[in-house]
Amino acid sequence: MADVQENWGLREYVASNVAVPKELRPQRVAVFCVGNRLMLDDGIGPAVFDELVASYDIPDNVEILDLGCLSLAMIDRVREFDVIMTVDAVDDSGQPAGTVLRYAPDAMARHVGITASLHDLKLIDLFDSAALLGYQAEGLCLGMQVENASPAEATEGLTRPVHDALPLLVDVVVGELARLGCPLSAKGASD
Repeated sequence: MADVQENWGLREYVASNVAVPKELRPQRVAVFCVGNRLMLDDGIGPAVFDELVASYDIPDNVEILDLGCLSLAMIDRVREFDVIMTVDAVDDSGQPAGTVLRYAPDAMARHVGITASLHDLKLIDLFDSAALLGYQAEGLCLGMQVENASPAEATEGLTRPVHDALPLLVDVVVGELARLGCPLSAKGASD
């Protein structure tokens, strides 16, 4: 593996599960928490945002955003970051509700069905549009299989299996940031 890593750039490290070496660490990282709080489990992204902001001190080179539903309005923001991580609800993965999934932006966005985001605009669409304008960032998607993201009525909150797995997804986000060289510190933790 060491021979392969000698030729790796940031793209390969982001896609892997290997810690990014100091000389390749991204200078600016964004976490796009995507979802609709009023559609049960579709609100998993905003729930992760709430937990991160409440529980962690965020370093200056990391920006955590509660985006609601991802839109092309974020296109200009792509140029501000080296790495963009999205946290979103996922459906039709074939996994039980509450399962955490990790994938590259194009692994789920070029087709409908398994691991498809519940939103019309996906991270890869944003990246493709930004690339046409000359902006580039590496991407990583973290998601959670939902139980119900389409309630009959607007309903805030998460279903039990998704709520119970929320701490795991938060831990995965924190772990991915640490792997990228952008560790968060728990609020109130002594140095």
